[in-house]
Amino acid sequence: MSDYIKLHELDNVGVLISPREGIPAGHKIALKDISQGEKIIKYGCPIGTAQSDIKAGEWIHSHNLKTALSGEKEYTYDPQPIHQAAPFEGSFMGYEREDGRVGIRNEIWVLPLVGCVNHTAQRIAAEGSKLGPAPVYTFPHPYGCSQLGDDHARTRELLCALVRHPNAGGVLVLSLGCENNTLDAFKEHLGPVNEKRVKFLVCQEWEDEEAEALKLIGQLQDELKNDRRTEQPLSKLVIGLKCGGSDGFSGITANPLLGAVSDGVCAAGGTALLTEVPEMFGAESLIMGRCRNQEVFKKTCDLINGFKKYYQDNHMPVYENPSPGNKAGGITTLEEKSLGCTQKGGLGEVQDVLQYTQPVTRKGLNLVWGPGNDICAVTSLTASGAQMILFTTGRGTPLGGPAPTLKVATNANLAAKKHEWIDFNAGQLLQGKTMAEAAKELFQLVLATANGQETKAEQHGYREIAIFKSGVTL
Repeated sequence: MSDYIKLHELDNVGVLISPREGIPAGHKIALKDISQGEKIIKYGCPIGTAQSDIKAGEWIHSHNLKTALSGEKEYTYDPQPIHQAAPFEGSFMGYEREDGRVGIRNEIWVLPLVGCVNHTAQRIAAEGSKLGPAPVYTFPHPYGCSQLGDDHARTRELLCALVRHPNAGGVLVLSLGCENNTLDAFKEHLGPVNEKRVKFLVCQEWEDEEAEALKLIGQLQDELKNDRRTEQPLSKLVIGLKCGGSDGFSGITANPLLGAVSDGVCAAGGTALLTEVPEMFGAESLIMGRCRNQEVFKKTCDLINGFKKYYQDNHMPVYENPSPGNKAGGITTLEEKSLGCTQKGGLGEVQDVLQYTQPVTRKGLNLVWGPGNDICAVTSLTASGAQMILFTTGRGTPLGGPAPTLKVATNANLAAKKHEWIDFNAGQLLQGKTMAEAAKELFQLVLATANGQETKAEQHGYREIAIFKSGVTL
């Protein structure tokens, strides 16, 4: 049996399954002599150019491979045949909301409008969980004041999206009272809400704000007591797709596995959300060819070039990625990382492109505005309506978002070593399990999670948000 994998017939590199003469597993070796300036091919696509002559069998990494990425590009719409996946079968038990969406959790969320009341919100959440059956959570953040323009708008819009999230059966919006994200302006932007489910409190208006907040939490607990799970079709399922701390096996095991699950869910009428726009650079043409029409293609072009412009406006190269952990795991260039990352979206048709916090309305695969940063991206997916996040990792992370976050390890060693972090071992794909078998197994875990089974992150209390920021702080 060979100690490496050749992923595509056009590849001139292989990926080591086990270490070889000081070259770590997951790293690349040359399968033929490669001349300086020649393209390095992996997944059947260029991942950069050779910076020196490379002999067959030699290690290929940062010392002899360089990205070929640059700035904004002009693209041509070239529709490609769409893979028609077999639909998954099944249903799940969820909480149907007034707007027709379905939650897979029935929680109370305390949302601080400004970072000044973070600790107050944490105290309220801890005591509020004692008042009834619904667990109470809060999501601290440092913003809501001293922000201008887009940053101020993003903070407000993100918090509004969390108020409306279907996993929140009840919400307490907590204001300090003097922040520029004022409660009146926030409520105007939020629009009409069910006052039995959404409560508001301005801390500066009360002598004992915590006591008053707990009265409101008690009212929410009473309202949620009658909520029951009911059977829901897969067309009501919305999954978010994310990878973090990738390694050389991410694009071989865990990410294509998520792609297979995404395809099966979407074929059954469900929805999958794919973000991490900078980690589409270098693989964007493969996504653009799957856009359902010219309008979605144009949105995708704007998404990619808009993020490149954001980098350039901040005087940063568009290829400032992969991270040190990615490189240690065997990923050399952003093209290589992107070709692996985008596999999470499967092979289905791209139905729509969503801006930051924009709610998903169209079934199937949607692209979502968001950075590669793990917490920011998970928060963005949640804000657009993901009920749960499928999160692949080759390095390991305990991170969890507001929505249940399932961790999928790219290799068996990580799954065994960090079993308190990892929910599923995609390394089985290197040990003989077929993609169809693994996808069916992971899908059953998705259904169990939708039905209420806690993820490892939930069990250990890992629940965080990060709001995207690009401008000045006053």
